[in-house]
Amino acid sequence: MKGTTERGVPASPSSSGSGREAVRLTQYAHGGGCACKIPPGELEAVVAGLLDAPDGRVLPSPAGELIIGLDDGDDAAVVRIGGDRAVVATADFFTPVVDDPYDWGRIAAANALSDVYAVGGEPVVAVNLLGWPRERLPMDLAKEVLRGGLDVARAAACHVAGGHSVDDPEPKYGMAVTGLADPGRLLRIDGGRAGLPISLTKPLGIGVLNTRHKATGEVFPEAVAAMTTLNRDASRAALAAGAGCATDVTGFGLLGHLYKLARASGVTAVVDVAAVPYLEGAREAVRDGYVSGGTRRNLAWVEPRLDPGRHGEEDLLLLADAQTSGGLLVAGEVPGAPIIGELVVSGGRALRLR
Repeated sequence: MKGTTERGVPASPSSSGSGREAVRLTQYAHGGGCACKIPPGELEAVVAGLLDAPDGRVLPSPAGELIIGLDDGDDAAVVRIGGDRAVVATADFFTPVVDDPYDWGRIAAANALSDVYAVGGEPVVAVNLLGWPRERLPMDLAKEVLRGGLDVARAAACHVAGGHSVDDPEPKYGMAVTGLADPGRLLRIDGGRAGLPISLTKPLGIGVLNTRHKATGEVFPEAVAAMTTLNRDASRAALAAGAGCATDVTGFGLLGHLYKLARASGVTAVVDVAAVPYLEGAREAVRDGYVSGGTRRNLAWVEPRLDPGRHGEEDLLLLADAQTSGGLLVAGEVPGAPIIGELVVSGGRALRLR
């Protein structure tokens, strides 16, 4: 049948190098990448009070000192294990965001590693997390996904040591990553202070371009390049510049992650909309209607906390665009990264556009 493989799998518009039509992995997912996250408001309601001891009982204390945990929604957990050593732990996985299995593996690995960089750590070892519909998709595609993840981890000088896999109706891939950090030099979501500039280390627009890719099969090499770029250099540059506050921009969009940073830091974040960089084609994708449900949920969540000024829906959707493996949002100046606004004394709403 035209348009499908011999297994009845939707095919991409072009053929792969093996001579058969390439499988369109995005057609096996209800959402793509970090746009398939549980909405931020719902997630916060789920974890609220989770650490409260039942019946008021005092529970045993785990080993080490938890420096960063559930309180403000940081990107990774950090536990001090010595005077100048801390362990960083995180996990991240998602459904296919692009059709190419190798690229999806690279993107998912870069995204998982980003959580370690976002708190100022360096990844040491990762394990794979793989869900695969083994009776619907060829296992050689799963191998390509894992190969992509391994190549990015190697570029980050991070070991990959096994992992866990399940037979899943929907393909999913990511990593659980362990890293190390100096507990005296962390990037925390609650470390913002009034008077600091806001830097953004990758352009926005990944989400709308991925949504267009899922719908049409069009490939956007700039988006793939952005998603597979490690946040290692940005994290190191932020630390070298003396920054103590950052988060990465992923499924909750720039506005969602910036709101969490402003709320945790007790400040108001002001965004200079004209200064925000975008990938080529992002604005056109919004105008053509390629906006994910995750992006619209992000905007609905932040709207009560947002003073939009004179900016309309197009700008708001782009600023709320659900990114996958986006850049770092840093309270401070990062050499080479555009400054997109500033933190000011808290007043009125937590977010303001100008």
